[in-house]
Amino acid sequence: MENGFEGRIAFVSGAGRGFGRRVAEELAARGVTIVVTDYSEELVGGTIDALKETGAEISGLHGDIALEETSQKLAEHIRERHGVLDIAINNAGIAQPQVRLHETDSKLAEKVIAVDLMGVFYAMKHQIPLMLDRVAQDGSQCTILNVASAAGQLGSPMLAAYAAAKHGVVGITRTAAVEYGRKGIRVNCICPAFTKTEMVLKPLEDSPHGREKAEANMTAYNPMQRLGEVDEVVQAMIWAVSPQNSFFNGQSLGIDGGLSA
Repeated sequence: MENGFEGRIAFVSGAGRGFGRRVAEELAARGVTIVVTDYSEELVGGTIDALKETGAEISGLHGDIALEETSQKLAEHIRERHGVLDIAINNAGIAQPQVRLHETDSKLAEKVIAVDLMGVFYAMKHQIPLMLDRVAQDGSQCTILNVASAAGQLGSPMLAAYAAAKHGVVGITRTAAVEYGRKGIRVNCICPAFTKTEMVLKPLEDSPHGREKAEANMTAYNPMQRLGEVDEVVQAMIWAVSPQNSFFNGQSLGIDGGLSA
């Protein structure tokens, strides 16, 4: 049975591990041609090697997503190899240590905002022309999915810079959805709560309070009282970018166990 994904061209950032790696695997299994990126050649190479074993067509480049030239080079790579782009998943991001706003290192705050917000801005700036060309070519609908966070929907004590960046991602998502919905490009974002990715698990393992207590503190205000599973988020990502999900636009979807409720 056709799933609507066959023959599509997709881009995934932060594809070396976590959400990015798993969503790339799920797209490949659905017959999608994939371009990936991450900050290191090793991470990109690992994902490419793993997906090539499945028979998927995949390529990629490594680079710092906080630099516009990275997104520009990726767009050039996509245009040279495929001409157009159907799906973009802007997943790359970094976290910050939990610290009160007035004690936050300013250089760290600038880095978090550069990666988590400006990285998404640069990515979309260079992805959208490729998508407009796809729409003009054959009328296909294209889609962008940005990975924000529950911290982009709520006040997030001890995470001021991260929350500011992720609120920005929600804002740019909604704005782009209004600008480009009539041009055939859907733009949405997902807002996961704490999930079992390396970004979350490593601080728990390193906590001076011990893993069990640190996790209990992290999930104390979540109605489901637990961390999310990677695949629980990834299945929502696949749903959000599905070509069959053609009226879903301008949304910030909480995958958070009810935290935002």
